[in-house]
Amino acid sequence: MNKQALLERIQAQLEQTLQIATEAAMRAYNTATDDENVAENKYDTFALEASYLAHGQALRVTECKADISAYQQLLATMPTQQDTVVVGHLVCLEDHDGNVKRVFLGPAAGGLKFIIDGQDVIIVTPTSPFGEALLGREIDEEVDIHIGGNVIWFDVISIA
Repeated sequence: MNKQALLERIQAQLEQTLQIATEAAMRAYNTATDDENVAENKYDTFALEASYLAHGQALRVTECKADISAYQQLLATMPTQQDTVVVGHLVCLEDHDGNVKRVFLGPAAGGLKFIIDGQDVIIVTPTSPFGEALLGREIDEEVDIHIGGNVIWFDVISIA
């Protein structure tokens, strides 16, 4: 699997998400500050609610920028060793039924899914139960992931 193609897709997705969040923040700000939305009485809270929405959207923009920055830093310091799983590694796992799962341990944007070279890849972060369980693992080591009340077992097949 082409890890560089995956990283390019992640960057493109994060940039697109930032653009959408920025547009949404601007719309919410414009709605909150529009003269037509001035409260007519004490029960008219539309402008106040719009300002809360604008604030939330602005926070989302900040989060998107932080995600992009985290991946830019990762690209500058991409791990070269492949003995143990660290942030920046693409890990191939196999469950006890022989099902293969590909996971990219990224610094941010957990939960994003991509299809690269016809194979599904999901991003997990070190703060997630999945990512935490993968950190420091080696090839042929078994990984147990506790999610909710369930435990899922995987074998580490490869690290790239």
